Amino acid sequence: KAGVLKEVAGMVGPEVVLASNTSSISITRLAALMGEAALPERVIGMHFFNPVHVMNIVEVISGLRTSNGTIDKTLALCKQMGKEVAVAKDSPGFISNRLLMPYINEAVQTLGEGLATKEDIDKVMKLGTRVPMGPLELADFIGLDTCLAIMKVLHSQLGDDKYRPAILLSKYVDAGWLGQKSGKGFYEYKKS
Repeated sequence: KAGVLKEVAGMVGPEVVLASNTSSISITRLAALMGEAALPERVIGMHFFNPVHVMNIVEVISGLRTSNGTIDKTLALCKQMGKEVAVAKDSPGFISNRLLMPYINEAVQTLGEGLATKEDIDKVMKLGTRVPMGPLELADFIGLDTCLAIMKVLHSQLGDDKYRPAILLSKYVDAGWLGQKSGKGFYEYKKS
């Protein structure tokens, strides 16, 4: 991402905001990797939730060097798109994945321990907390490889064992069971 954004930075004027759609990459680090010539004060994160046309929220993440002007332009753009905004500091996982990924990881751990079936884990969360998808269904939707990568970032950067990826999650990714995109994850999907 840094290479692409650095290339774009060389093609546009200094007033142009350089935004990355990311759910876990450090904006401060991304800006630093781009170098001073790319003007780190204009680098910002915009985490659009999937599916973008349905989800009415953008998580906006400023790095340590992101300017107030860049933040203001980004918030105005989100408003122009009709999106609600949540502003987060540049910290591993930001808001959404700092909360969501441990939830999913614990569901995988619960399944791996044999405490309940995948169906019952998802059912209790859907019916008991009124979320539209259970954690294992959601993991399949996101992609198990993506969930694992984010858990690895959280674990390595925060250093807390509560973020250690579930063994079963790693095994599924190793097996190529990535969720909906591969046709199999915790559930099986028909390829269209």
